[in-house]
Amino acid sequence: MGEWSNKRNWAERQFATDARLGIALPRFTLPWEAMSPEEQAAVLERWETIRGRIPDRVIGFEAEIRRLQDGLFEEESFERSCRLNSEIAELASRINDLNIWYRTEQDFEEETRRHA
Repeated sequence: MGEWSNKRNWAERQFATDARLGIALPRFTLPWEAMSPEEQAAVLERWETIRGRIPDRVIGFEAEIRRLQDGLFEEESFERSCRLNSEIAELASRINDLNIWYRTEQDFEEETRRHA
């Protein structure tokens, strides 16, 4: 268990929380090609756990967009409307980024197969 625990801890350190997206993102200390197959497997396992949280983050951002859109519909101040539109655009950008990260698993797996 000790060796696997060390691999798991090492894999944890390959990710750092991104405050904007609210998930941990890869911050590899080694290039992918320099990782052993065991290290790559540990990273993929950790990523799959993180990746599983992305749909919930998207749902949360979508709910916030709907709330802001409701406020925008009622807003009479042009300045406030512009701020609401800016907030909506930022949340939509986060959703787009999360969707890109959600598809990243395929890239990791392709790299693993290419170097196997």
